Amino acid sequence: MKFNLKSLVVAAAFMAAGASNAASLTLDQGGSVTDQGWTVSNLVGFGSLEFSEGLRGALSLANASVDPAGNVELTIDKDPDPNIGYKSIVAKAGVTSLSGSFDGTTVSIEGVKTAGGATQTLVASDVSDGGFITITDLRVDLVNMDVYANIIGGNNVGAINDLKLWKITTIEGATSFAAKEGVTTSINTLSGLKIYDEAFNIFVQATGLNELGAGSLAGVNDDPNGYGVIRSSISVTATTAAVPEPSTYALMGVGLVGIGLMARRRRAAK
Repeated sequence: MKFNLKSLVVAAAFMAAGASNAASLTLDQGGSVTDQGWTVSNLVGFGSLEFSEGLRGALSLANASVDPAGNVELTIDKDPDPNIGYKSIVAKAGVTSLSGSFDGTTVSIEGVKTAGGATQTLVASDVSDGGFITITDLRVDLVNMDVYANIIGGNNVGAINDLKLWKITTIEGATSFAAKEGVTTSINTLSGLKIYDEAFNIFVQATGLNELGAGSLAGVNDDPNGYGVIRSSISVTATTAAVPEPSTYALMGVGLVGIGLMARRRRAAK
């Protein structure tokens, strides 16, 4: 039995460095992911959608009500004067899933999912024949800078899953991090949410907007922040198994050689 101590040392160095190819991974809330000697768990965080001034103005014009849908924290400040209407609307939802890639040294966050949302309900008025739209479970694609959502709408719209809703204009905050032991927190701001044409048409149909109401909603994309701003704070905990030093592998090799020699001597003695 022969052992190449040099090969053992090289193998140890390779294991310590990690594989060169990036692996695509998904971490769900309450779960864990293990790859290349690292384990990531304890996903916690939230994403808050702040409605833009333009969107709040369109909702105020339509005298629309905004209510929570699912497990979401909805904060609304509305002036009793109908000419002022909504002064702020913020929907805060918990993060349920995180996806990205890992090349052994660097983690890149590529996607985030949240649960919950809000329902906007319009009654018959000068701008609408009446209807509603519920927007929940946002999925943010940080690579292509898109936001998807699950939709339920009135006026025969029904349920639409994973609708491409908004284009993100700007992403602030780091989305790539060096692998390290302990807690890593990612804080990001996604601004300038511009609605896609298909999603806009669904909004119009679901809420029963007439020409005047649709014109008001179309103007929301002209707001510097489009439909709003998403602010998120997400944390995970990483741990890694200790990799023996090359000298440890060398000692292991010597021990294995000794065991092999002892076995040969015993066979020779018989």
